[in-house]
Amino acid sequence: MRAGEVAVPLPEAFDAGLYFIGRIHTPWTRREECPKNSRESEAVCTIEVDERWAPALDGVETCTHLLVLYWMHRARRDLVLQVPRHAGRPRGTFALRSPVRPNPIAASVVRLLAVEGRRLTVRGLDCLDGTPLLDLKPYFASTDSVPEAVVGWHRGSD
Repeated sequence: MRAGEVAVPLPEAFDAGLYFIGRIHTPWTRREECPKNSRESEAVCTIEVDERWAPALDGVETCTHLLVLYWMHRARRDLVLQVPRHAGRPRGTFALRSPVRPNPIAASVVRLLAVEGRRLTVRGLDCLDGTPLLDLKPYFASTDSVPEAVVGWHRGSD
């Protein structure tokens, strides 16, 4: 933990279950190697969908971009206040994009480069090799993009 960070005890039981539908393969094996966000890398990565879910890929080849949801399986889950490396003071976990969160779910919009069977070649991920895949959704620029969105603290409004 960094100075100023606060952890809380985790609940004793989970409220819900989920299925990992595949794995993500990237060049990174340590968190320090990962880009800070998915737009910082041009690395080509592979998403491998488990055999049972292969039929769910029908039509995905028509998409130029996908919304990828994944489980940051090596992240802490107990911090409510964090001190990001790039900002000098604590911030609430829900005001950050950090992988450290109660449910370490991450989302990236990726460019789909190729589909070969159950393997998707993409650009635009920021996770460790072997990261569990939660879901894939088509990215709709018409409804998913919000150009006027602002994160005030990020714009230097400290």
